[in-house]
Amino acid sequence: MYIPSGTELLNPMEILKRVGVSEEMKVADMGCGTSGHFVFPAARMVGAGGKVYAVDLLKSALNGVESRRKMEAVVNVEGVWSDIEVYGGTKIPDKSLDVVLLVNNQPNEAMLKESARLVKDGGKLAIVDWEKVAAPFGPPTKDRLDKEATKQQVVALGFKSAEEFKAGPYHFGFIFIK
Repeated sequence: MYIPSGTELLNPMEILKRVGVSEEMKVADMGCGTSGHFVFPAARMVGAGGKVYAVDLLKSALNGVESRRKMEAVVNVEGVWSDIEVYGGTKIPDKSLDVVLLVNNQPNEAMLKESARLVKDGGKLAIVDWEKVAAPFGPPTKDRLDKEATKQQVVALGFKSAEEFKAGPYHFGFIFIK
């Protein structure tokens, strides 16, 4: 059985363009993972005047991102060790980010609250996660996000729902504006 991965599963450039990531923005990828699949494309898009925070609880993930950052001589990426389920735990100032990304995190209320804290007024929260359909990989269908409940939680945190889109063959995307 063939299992798609990487850009075939989720194309970060397409998703980041759709979200509106551009020059000089400050972006955080919450739960960035070892490869920085969204971190490095975002770093190219924000350019030298922007900054991308690679946030993860696992030091091994941050070590992977840091190794790649050094290999590719990327200067606008900063690793942040944090439990994204702890309000105020991410060492990034309140309301300082243009875009916060939650990709494949199955965000709960705590993650959403912490992410909302970081987004500046007029900024965006982008959620990309697994569609609630059977697939031979990914989390069990029963554990996938309830899209409507997630939307309601984010709106209750002061965001306006801006767009829902197909983010890949097995993923949906939401864009919210604060």
